[in-house]
Amino acid sequence: MEGKEEDVNVGANKFPERQPIGTAAQTEGKDYKEPPPAPFFEPGELKSWSFYRAGIAEFIATFLFLYVTVLTVMGVKRAPNMCASVGIQGIAWAFGGMIFALVYCTAGISGGHINPAVTFGLFLARKLSLTRTVFYIVMQCLGAMCGAGVVKGFQPWPYQSNGGGANLVAHGYTKGSGLGAEIVGTFVLVYTVFSATDAKRSARDSHVPILAPLPIGFAVFLVHLATIPITGTGINPARSLGAAIIYNKDHAWDDHWIFWVGPFIGAALAALYHQIVIRAIPFKSKT
Repeated sequence: MEGKEEDVNVGANKFPERQPIGTAAQTEGKDYKEPPPAPFFEPGELKSWSFYRAGIAEFIATFLFLYVTVLTVMGVKRAPNMCASVGIQGIAWAFGGMIFALVYCTAGISGGHINPAVTFGLFLARKLSLTRTVFYIVMQCLGAMCGAGVVKGFQPWPYQSNGGGANLVAHGYTKGSGLGAEIVGTFVLVYTVFSATDAKRSARDSHVPILAPLPIGFAVFLVHLATIPITGTGINPARSLGAAIIYNKDHAWDDHWIFWVGPFIGAALAALYHQIVIRAIPFKSKT
């Protein structure tokens, strides 16, 4: 009874506050091993084939992602009305479904980022070195350009006349509204990525690693449903850049900065929230 009374009286203060901010809770008998932080710069990676294999995986995944999703957008734009196409819901399913499939296929090789914002968030959380971060982002952008380019090659006139899948702030919305939509949308995505791939949850719940691609893809689907009417939904700078370069119209570049600044801010906020707030809370108590 004394022990129970002590727990009630002490409550949340049972765990000392001397624990450094941003570190995971250190409790006795933990059932997971905290991975060490990645070095800031790792030149040795440049000599490893696995490093380049991961970059190639990111390139191919982003290529396929842009190919399928931009082609879906073109199909909706060409239809005489929404009822004659898959509509906004179909576009959202294409983006979310491709992320689900591609993360599942590439997670064991490169981590299945397929998005510079995700890569940037993981870099801030010390999950990646600067070397790998820059390499991934370059390969993602190149893959996105190639994916959109293939779509344009298949149907050049419809591609140019229907917007090329480029992200724009829709009429009736301000640049601030578009920026806010991109920040919050990317926060949802990157926070889901952190939660779905958390080493602590993976050890506690054996099903988490297997199901990780599902919540990530579903988060992409939901964000697209919410923000397609505002910005066409970027939340992925490589996707926005690839479509803008291949479409290459002046108005596609007017608001392009939003689709880099917004996702990077959202990714940074998600990384900080997960590392400082979520991972710093002790979930286990002494019995």
